[in-house]
Amino acid sequence: MNSEEAKRRTGRKRGNGEGSIRQRTQDGLWEARITLPNGVRKSFYGRTRAEVVKKLTAAKRTLDQGLPITTGRNTVGDFLKRWLEEVARPSVRPSTYVGYRNAVINHLIPALGKLPLEKLTPQEVQRLLNDRAQIGLSPRTVQLIRAVLRRALGQAVKWRLLAYNAAQLVDPPRQRRYVARVWTPEETRRFLEAVQGDRFEALYTTAIYLGLRQGEILALRWTDIDFERRILRVSGTMPTVGPREVSEPKTERSRRVLPLPEPVANALHQHRVRQLEERLRAGEGWQERGLVFTNVFGGPVDRKGLHYRFKQAIARAGLPDIRFHDLRHGCATFLLAQGVPARAVMELLGHSSIKTTMDVYAHVLPPLLDDAATKLTGLLARGNG
Repeated sequence: MNSEEAKRRTGRKRGNGEGSIRQRTQDGLWEARITLPNGVRKSFYGRTRAEVVKKLTAAKRTLDQGLPITTGRNTVGDFLKRWLEEVARPSVRPSTYVGYRNAVINHLIPALGKLPLEKLTPQEVQRLLNDRAQIGLSPRTVQLIRAVLRRALGQAVKWRLLAYNAAQLVDPPRQRRYVARVWTPEETRRFLEAVQGDRFEALYTTAIYLGLRQGEILALRWTDIDFERRILRVSGTMPTVGPREVSEPKTERSRRVLPLPEPVANALHQHRVRQLEERLRAGEGWQERGLVFTNVFGGPVDRKGLHYRFKQAIARAGLPDIRFHDLRHGCATFLLAQGVPARAVMELLGHSSIKTTMDVYAHVLPPLLDDAATKLTGLLARGNG
């Protein structure tokens, strides 16, 4: 047996700068191996030495370009589960995590979970979104599924598990913007009259005058209200799911200090007296948490119960049906209609940017612009006279 044949039989043969190359004795296939930056060994196989050299050279070129070479062992499902626990859970609010988890467990894993992570393509993602839309999911839900996958795959790119984000290359479904139903000032007054003496009169009054989100109202503590200085601090929110404890607000902009209008201050004073009476009736059953709005035992208000009572109050007043969140829209609409600058409305509502305010309330702006143009015309006309 010559030396060349002996090298082939023993299995190892290395070319200059080619990495580890050998011919396997059990089946005669050639194998090239390369060590990835994370220490994992990656193998390439071929029927000829030239074939595996070509694959190894391409792999080294990929590494030199800073792109990942995956091992093929990681599925989309495995990665999404890891991302949920290691990235999403520690970094988002409990209610947001629940939404992410629902999207992953109910939609992403059943449709894409068995695919190797590195083989996920934009076409696969587009097919998933189309399928979800065809079974009747709303455009908003389909858009949420895409958003969760895009965020997760973005992390995979950062970890160098993927070269690109397949979800980012897919067009989101068209979403029809919800147009809020806003009561007129007269209808709003009728509602306030209808809820006089109601256990949640102060809650409704706060929503109407200050435009707080429902979670922000339910998270208010008495220490957030300064009756002497007439201010109210928004410092947290009550999650829709998960532990019923005050948590961090939606954004940093959501933290704000607002003036306390007299009708709100009066309603809160009356509400405090009512709460003290409830506390006496509850006795040892009272759960003191310092919350402004509570159930009859001092615990957080049940959102479903609040929804039911709100709808009852609307029916009692004989008003058009609206969502609780539309009280917030009504507050902003009234302020803009009265000529309050959009920037001030943005600060009051706790929007993250002026763009959000302008986008949401674009329907209010044309009359204001017309009024501004009329006033400017009159001003300049007087000057010319």
